[in-house]
Amino acid sequence: MMFKIGYRTIKTALGTTLSIILAQLAGLDNFASAGILTILCIQVTKKKSLKAAWSRFFACVLAMAFSSILFEMIAYHPIVIGLMLLIFIPTTVALKVNEGIVTSSVIILHFYNAGNLSLDLILNETALITIGIGVALLMNLYMPSLENRLVDYQRRIEHNFRSILKEIVNYLRTTDSTWEGKEITETSRLLAEAKSLAFRDVENHFLRESDAYYHYFKMREKQFEIIERILPLVANIRTNVKPSEMLADFIETLSNHVHPQNTAIIYLRQLEEMEREFKEMELPATREEFESRAALFQLMKEMERYLQLKLSFKGLPKRANSRMEKTSPA
Repeated sequence: MMFKIGYRTIKTALGTTLSIILAQLAGLDNFASAGILTILCIQVTKKKSLKAAWSRFFACVLAMAFSSILFEMIAYHPIVIGLMLLIFIPTTVALKVNEGIVTSSVIILHFYNAGNLSLDLILNETALITIGIGVALLMNLYMPSLENRLVDYQRRIEHNFRSILKEIVNYLRTTDSTWEGKEITETSRLLAEAKSLAFRDVENHFLRESDAYYHYFKMREKQFEIIERILPLVANIRTNVKPSEMLADFIETLSNHVHPQNTAIIYLRQLEEMEREFKEMELPATREEFESRAALFQLMKEMERYLQLKLSFKGLPKRANSRMEKTSPA
């Protein structure tokens, strides 16, 4: 079994250590609780970290208010803790800060152990919260770049797209294929993984343009759905008719130009011209030829939808395009 330490584990260890040291140097009571706060606030993305920090800070302040009122008005007794939680937990849920229930419970127990309300206690707990959450936010300022992994997913998905389109071309020309179709299941998996990773990348940025990869993989996912619809159509083409050769040539050209740049308008014009030629051809002479011609026409319409999806995509950052130029045709 391979032993691996991730960056989040390292950040958690360093952040917890730093929080406890700072709280101890500040002479705070229950200084170890600052480390607990840091552990709970370390998240996988910057946005999640910021949300968790806000929820926990607000919940802790709320817990101090509840503790000050209920303990002083009723008594410092375990039953009061249970009563307080019956009120406090639904309140945090209603305010959508329920992520802070665990950490704020620690603050409630600090108030209970103190046995009386004082300004020093409030300042001590406020300092613990500030140090614990502050160090977690500091640790989460660093998030490793996911761009290399995203570009790798992009390259592998586009490679599979090319392979699948070439298999379609092969069948249109020969009506015979020994293709096993492993690229279909592999592409489906890659798209799911790529979208998940791209969403994490979005969560690590606060600018809208950072979601370009996510939109790219969503676009490829929709194109892949079209490819899956195309395959049964291709299987219905039984005869080697002239339009199949034309469409095969077109799809072959398209397969050689699967890349992140948006050149779909060029191929849409070619498809439009080919459609005009199809309509000017003589009518099919046999039923088999008629069925093949109908399947080819439907295939052409699906390719048009495929290209329209690419046309609507705004494009990836220039740095991604420059990297992909090394592996994809222009």
